Amino acid sequence: MRVANAKREDMQELSGVHGGAGTILFNSLWDRADFATPFAFVHCAILPPGGGIGYHRHDDSEEIFITIDNAAQFSHNGRTAEVVGGATVPLRSGEVHAIYNHTDQETRWFNVHCVVAGGQPKSTDLGDDRVGAELESTDRLPVGRLDRDALKYAQSHGGKGEVGSRKIWQAEDFRSNFGLLGHYLLPPDTSIGYHSHEGVEECYIIIGGSGRMTVDDETQEVSQWDAIPNKLGGSHGLYNHTQENLELLLVAVCAEKGVFDCTDLGDDLSQR
Repeated sequence: MRVANAKREDMQELSGVHGGAGTILFNSLWDRADFATPFAFVHCAILPPGGGIGYHRHDDSEEIFITIDNAAQFSHNGRTAEVVGGATVPLRSGEVHAIYNHTDQETRWFNVHCVVAGGQPKSTDLGDDRVGAELESTDRLPVGRLDRDALKYAQSHGGKGEVGSRKIWQAEDFRSNFGLLGHYLLPPDTSIGYHSHEGVEECYIIIGGSGRMTVDDETQEVSQWDAIPNKLGGSHGLYNHTQENLELLLVAVCAEKGVFDCTDLGDDLSQR
């Protein structure tokens, strides 16, 4: 089973990313070669105080910036606002964007990226680190919250018990083949049941707790900051065998825009 972890010790220090301020700690977890769909990459970073990613745009690809904790200043199409984590901002093709950590604490960040049909994950830097940008109200930006109180609980893919879930962004929010960004919480002794997709690739990003992930009949313990890709036609699911909540993000990219499929395989994974 393929697992990448956003460990601090594996990150490299970069400066001037897209013309941004200061330095960031950065790692690429998965890239274009790891996927069959237009899923381009999964990146992670720690933004130290005074560090950021400068103003830039992608003309033939889209991404979602995700902050797990603390706060940062997000810039989106000429507007800048303080966004408290955990939060997500969708960045469609042609939209200009940046992020800057104006606080005195570190901010943990993920970025998932999808190219449009025939596109490549390239960018254009605009020479602006956004430091000192005039701030507007957060409601002027498209912000999706990682809000546990908004989760709805139900059985998932024939899994054990009920898990909390919410689709923060969906296919109609994008021009590319992004299918969804979902927020999930698995209480102790619950699971996302074993299932497969013929036309959808996913990546599970564990943001809290630990559990047992099964991919193509291989089961392995996963924990905070692990990112696990699920390939086309592959089988996968996740069981929380611990006494603590397990929290994750699910990113889906469709082989054909907006077309989802799923086959439940009748295994709640609690005995794996």
